[in-house]
Amino acid sequence: MEVRERPQDWQGFAARFSEIEHNVERVVRGKNAEIRLALVALVAEGHLLIEDVPGVGKTMLAKAIARSIDCSFRRIQFTPDLLPTDVTGVNVFNQEQRDFEFKPGAIFANIVLGDEINRASPKTQSALLECMEERQVTVDTQTHPLGTPFMVIATQNPIEHEGTYPLPEAQLDRFMLRLAIGYPSAEVEADILSSHTGSGTLLEIHPVTDAPGIADMIQQARLVHVAPTLRRYIVDVVEATRRHSDIYLGASPRASIMIVRAARALAASEQRDYVIPDDVKTLVLPTLAHRVIVTADAIMSGRSSDVVLREILDAVAVPVTENP
Repeated sequence: MEVRERPQDWQGFAARFSEIEHNVERVVRGKNAEIRLALVALVAEGHLLIEDVPGVGKTMLAKAIARSIDCSFRRIQFTPDLLPTDVTGVNVFNQEQRDFEFKPGAIFANIVLGDEINRASPKTQSALLECMEERQVTVDTQTHPLGTPFMVIATQNPIEHEGTYPLPEAQLDRFMLRLAIGYPSAEVEADILSSHTGSGTLLEIHPVTDAPGIADMIQQARLVHVAPTLRRYIVDVVEATRRHSDIYLGASPRASIMIVRAARALAASEQRDYVIPDDVKTLVLPTLAHRVIVTADAIMSGRSSDVVLREILDAVAVPVTENP
């Protein structure tokens, strides 16, 4: 007798996703695409790097996502004197028990905001590597698992370089997506000014789901079907970054995995249990742009990673797939 899986409620998934999305949009206005991609990273168990100039809402976006979910939230203000133990935790000797006791650091939360991450020293930045990849913390040979969901949302200013430490490629590769918020349109900015009060709108939004609800969405997104032709298409795009003459360092296999996971979450948010080529094309730039290094000659000629990746998307043949 064939055992059939219980049918999934994709309409319910999309409704919950949309509810979180609209809640965040009450605070971060006019940035629907960026908000959707940030929530895709959350559901796909990825981490988010928000890179833009000051004052455009990077920290506000992270806080709004955290306030929309009834779960633990910690903010880490990265500074040059921040220690790795401030992030991960430390063993402290307990006089009463005559033994060492683990004091968790700020990383032990469902959503962690790392504000101005590039201001911390490389030693402190490296404390995040195990947390982000293996979702655990090892202190003095003892391993402490992190909860579900777990997401690091890091912000950084790409313009100011004084007193900063650029993120190494190994850490950039840990972020599923890199987003730029950008300036709002004149109409949206005028609307922001008209509704701005002393208390701000962030305190006015309330949670619309909780940690178990997000955990259920994560499990459901894993069931989205990715056709073999689409998996091959993703590999072809990633492999093209390794052969392109304007790219010094191409994307790693982890990049392919990140695209698949994000594409599943994006498809589920649109009430689909299968991925289509447009899902992949939407995610290629935010997933790969921070993972590839463009050659010096290409930079001198004004060609950025975004420009090269768009050329690759135009050159790689898109598969024709049938809906499962």
